[in-house]
Amino acid sequence: MISKRGSLRTAVVGVIGAASLALAGTAMAATPAAAAAAPAAATQTAAPAKAAITAKPSVSSVRAWQLFRVTGHTTGIKAGSKVTLQQKQHGKWVSLPASVNTTRSGSYSLGVKLGLKGRNDLRIVSGKTASADFQVTVR
Repeated sequence: MISKRGSLRTAVVGVIGAASLALAGTAMAATPAAAAAAPAAATQTAAPAKAAITAKPSVSSVRAWQLFRVTGHTTGIKAGSKVTLQQKQHGKWVSLPASVNTTRSGSYSLGVKLGLKGRNDLRIVSGKTASADFQVTVR
């Protein structure tokens, strides 16, 4: 036996169910568009630059204890960071007492005096980042 009240209840449940399905379908249709927009937004944000240091000596050959300069630029390293000169001694890199802080633009200029005669393999480091090796001959 179906009463008026039972029919009304069945009709309301049917309408709510249909509305739920319609909303779920709309949400499902909107999800792929939102997912497609997310990668586009991710590509717009700039990735941090990979840390790198360049180094160029002002001369390739000097007399012992003669002042020369090593200049260069850093990228991906915080402005004002300390850069240090390293020398290869007996197969190991040794930090020398020659360091300077980078400028706001990431550049640096370091005055250097070397006393170890012969070819000196050198590089500039900041943290774990190092420049390419370069040579200065001391006569």
